[in-house]
Amino acid sequence: VQLQASGGGLVQPGGSLSLSCQASGYSLDEYAIGWFRQAPGKEREYVASINRNGGSTDYAHSVKGRFTISRDNANKKVFLHMNSLSPEDTAIYYCAARSRAILSATYQSGFDYWGQGTLVTVSS
Repeated sequence: VQLQASGGGLVQPGGSLSLSCQASGYSLDEYAIGWFRQAPGKEREYVASINRNGGSTDYAHSVKGRFTISRDNANKKVFLHMNSLSPEDTAIYYCAARSRAILSATYQSGFDYWGQGTLVTVSS
């Protein structure tokens, strides 16, 4: 499966932004999907994940209540809706897919396929 993240840009603190992850190749419902981010000078960190059918989601503590992950398997897309953004959310955001995922499970690790990232900058 190939993944491409998009939707990044410049947003003011307190603002909102929605990212998309477009998949191509195999059927998206075979994969759990995760979002990760890497800020300048920092290691990549987990943000959120969603199970294969979209019925279960998981979030990093730092984004819980502000970010929402969702998916549209028919159109092979996964979304990350981000609210109440702060400068600490500035990073390159990546989507990733985990093969051989259990239908009901979300994951924070073990992702096999990674897309190119999209830059989110939160600044006034």
